[in-house]
Amino acid sequence: MQLRVLAFVLAGGKGTRLYPLTKERAKPAVPFGGQYRIVDFVLSNLVNSGVHSIYVLIQFKSQSLLQHLRDGWESTSLLKSHFIIPVPAQMRTTGETWYRGTADAIYQNINLIEQADPHLVCIFGADHIYRMNIREMIEFHEAKRAQVSVAAIPVEKRLSKEFGAIEVAGDGRIQGFHEKKEDVPPMPGDPSMFYASMGNYIFSTGCLLRELYADAEREDSTHDFGRDILPGLVSRGDMYAYDFRTNRIPGDPEGAEAYWRDVGTLDAYYDACMDLRAVSPKLNLFNRQWPLRSAAYDDPPAKFTFDDQGRRGHALDSVVAGGTILSGGRVKNSVLGRGVKVHTGAEVEDSVIFDNCDIGRHSRIRRAILDKNVRVAEGTVIGYDQASDRELYYVTESGIVVVEGRRSRVEIASMQL
Repeated sequence: MQLRVLAFVLAGGKGTRLYPLTKERAKPAVPFGGQYRIVDFVLSNLVNSGVHSIYVLIQFKSQSLLQHLRDGWESTSLLKSHFIIPVPAQMRTTGETWYRGTADAIYQNINLIEQADPHLVCIFGADHIYRMNIREMIEFHEAKRAQVSVAAIPVEKRLSKEFGAIEVAGDGRIQGFHEKKEDVPPMPGDPSMFYASMGNYIFSTGCLLRELYADAEREDSTHDFGRDILPGLVSRGDMYAYDFRTNRIPGDPEGAEAYWRDVGTLDAYYDACMDLRAVSPKLNLFNRQWPLRSAAYDDPPAKFTFDDQGRRGHALDSVVAGGTILSGGRVKNSVLGRGVKVHTGAEVEDSVIFDNCDIGRHSRIRRAILDKNVRVAEGTVIGYDQASDRELYYVTESGIVVVEGRRSRVEIASMQL
């Protein structure tokens, strides 16, 4: 029997801890890796895994995300079962509210499940950087005859207050959920680690519909999967933890480590970006059997010009997207987006530069994140003096300097249409 699988991508979070990068955009629309957006990871995982019926649930500051989905993801397939459709909050509850929690987001779109009548429903978040063969998790769910499967990743116990923890038996059956507590049950066989929920779920459809309708009637519920629905199912349903470490990506080297990063903070986001520029990166973007898909741009190739002493355009251990021109500037250990210009004598090191930034002559930038369309004046210094940086920019506790961007004329015009 051919399984019918419907997917919901939860892409409506505010992403307040990534401010100011989320000042004008939802977290899933934050750029990553030069030419991608965070949402591209979950969508690529689903499509590469053969799941083509996808609803993307949006909510806050969704304009940038909608543009990205329109430019790169909205399907033109002739098959009715192949689609990627953005869905705003439907206001279907009595109070006509925005999504009140992850479960409420699905409940407000429960008609889409009933119309499609799938065997399974995948509910995945859009705010993590990871690669995952979801087909293997579906096979695990079917083999266990589970009602719910929860993707889980081992994390050191000292970090338990940062994650929702899953208590499991030796066979993987879930016995309890613990929300960001200091002392959580260890994973079987390793007292130094615990299973953290990745926020990715597979439900058998009948179980999901039953629980959503029941949860909607509860006045004491926060209408969240992790806080309400899943804990309530512990003694009533067959739930299993899917160990993410067992996941294998076609085309990756044998024994390659599964990659997942929670980029909930600016420092975590910066660290994930830095993972890309290593000689042997932990996150492999060059696997043609498992491509990271995104919007299609008509950018020219990157260009490096001048080879004079003190005016040599070059980049070392860096990722450079299309349309970028290094005109006598030097870039090291950095990730540059599309259409960036680095002028004569400028130095960019250990930094993340978003699209269309212009780095003026003889400027120096270190350990910084520059949002889209930033213009750095000639001779500007960023990242070398935290006291002066804090007067002008946002600086994280670890010293990462974040420079706010500005809207381009094209973006402003699109909002006025």
